[in-house]
Amino acid sequence: MNQRLPKLLLSLGLAFVFFYAGIASLLQPENWVGFVPTWLDFDKFAFLKMYSIFEITLAIWLLVGWELKIAAGLTIFVLLGILIVSGLDEITFRDGGLLTSALALYLLARQ
Repeated sequence: MNQRLPKLLLSLGLAFVFFYAGIASLLQPENWVGFVPTWLDFDKFAFLKMYSIFEITLAIWLLVGWELKIAAGLTIFVLLGILIVSGLDEITFRDGGLLTSALALYLLARQ
């Protein structure tokens, strides 16, 4: 089976999530700053702005598909970090599903 379509669909889905979150947190940081860890000894709004730019960059990278294995690996790392920092809460199921999608993309990109 051709793996181009599954790679494309996984890339589009993950890119949408990161692009949406990045843009939304740039436009309305007050709605997103609560997700920044409380133990972070840094200006939370400045951190959020930098992280939002990172998310948008990662989304574009996933869409372009250049070195997709690296982009998917970085996505896995980011989602694992989110799960570790946020712990078990009402959105853990979503992040777990996204992590599984990123892992599937990584495995497909290796072939």
